Order: sequence, then structure tokens, then C-alpha cells
Amino acid sequence: MKKSFLNHSNPLLTVMLQCRTPEVAISRIRNANCMGADAYGLQVETLKPEFQNPDTYKKLFAEMQGRPCYVTNYRYAFNQNFTDDELADGIVSLAESGATLCDVMGDIFCKHPEELTDNDEAIQKQMKLIEKLHSLGAEVLMSSHLYKYAPAERVLEIALEQKRRGADIIKIVTAADTMEQQIENLRITNLLKQELGAPFLFLSGGVSTIHRRLGMKLGCCMALCVYEHDELSTASQPLLSIMKTIRDNIDF
Repeated sequence: MKKSFLNHSNPLLTVMLQCRTPEVAISRIRNANCMGADAYGLQVETLKPEFQNPDTYKKLFAEMQGRPCYVTNYRYAFNQNFTDDELADGIVSLAESGATLCDVMGDIFCKHPEELTDNDEAIQKQMKLIEKLHSLGAEVLMSSHLYKYAPAERVLEIALEQKRRGADIIKIVTAADTMEQQIENLRITNLLKQELGAPFLFLSGGVSTIHRRLGMKLGCCMALCVYEHDELSTASQPLLSIMKTIRDNIDF
């Protein structure tokens, strides 16, 4: 059966890998395999440049033992001097190497403060990139990192536009500065489930402990987590062990 991030009955526990070397990534993968990881998220921008190549990607994918892999190729870390065209080429290389789900930034080819470009030429290039990735057998996630609180209307607007551009999975990252905003983000998660008609991942930073843990129970198609925390990992991403307990034991 072909690997996929789509059409699962339970949200996938996706272990994010932010590692400078493949050796560290392999160690994390092997440990997380034993802990019940469903999928992985390889953040290629954190790999040293000498390891950003098809041989390394295929080696890491093989260690995942048939689990699907989500890949990012963002602008920071070792990629900060790359052009967006070079980042796009990198995503294509990942798809050719066997990545399951490729992250296309919502403002690739034309930066935007909410990471969703409104430049027509850039949008057309995005749609052609998505078509190329689909032709290679990859699924596509489009991501918009706002890193600020956004009302429900704006979140839904972004989600519907990502869907229009051809994304299989919608990803939006906002923030919450208060507990009230975090509770509203939980409501927005449920709204996306009711209105979007597509798989999605809605996350927040700031005051986000509850949202990060319960989003998958309200409609998110996956949960981003880590096997362990270190200096490269995203602090707000919960441990795999915690998320497995929540997913498998909280029933509502």
C-alpha cells in the first residue's frame, strides 16, 4: 500500500526531525519507531549542506520503515542564502527521492508577512510547482506561518485559498497571547473541520499548550511532536510519548 498522509482514521503522530547530521536523525528515527511514531517530518533546512542530497534523503526514508514522511525546505538555518527557486528545486528533489508529503510555503516566489502571497505571477508558479510534485507521486501541504493571533474569518480565508491553489493538506500557524485566544483557536479548529472540506493542520505558538495537544482531537489530521527536545527542536512541539497518551486515551 502506498504511503500517504491522507484518509487515516486517526491523526498521525508525526515526529519532527531537526538535525544537523543524518546520524542524529537516524538515532531519533530508530527510537521513535519503537515508541509508536506513525510518520516523520524531516526539516531539511536544518541538515548541513553536505547532507542535503538524494542519497541522504533515501537513507533516512529507509530508516522510517514504511512510515510516510513530511518534508520542509524552509528559508532559515542552512537555507537562509538560497533563492526561492532553489528551495523549490530542493522540494522537487525530495519528492523524487521518495518524500510522501512536500511543504510548499504559501509565499514561496514572493514573500508576504502572513506567508500567503497575493502576487499573481508567484501564485501561478506555486500552482505549477504543486502540479509537478503531484506528477512525481507526492502529496502537497501548503504552509502559512503568521506567528500572530488571527480571527476565525482570516484563518478560514487563508485555508480556502491554500486549498484553491491545489494543496492536499492545509497548514496554518498563528499564535495566542492569552488563554482566551487559545480557547478561540480551539473553536477555530472545529470551524475548519466543519467548513474547509480538506485535511488541515492548525497550530499556534505563544499560549498554546492546550491547543497543541488537543487540536488533533478536534479535527487536525496530524500532530507534530518530537521524540526528545534539544537545542534545535521546536519547544512548543510536545513529546511523542505525551501525544500518544492523549490520542489513544482521551475519547470525545
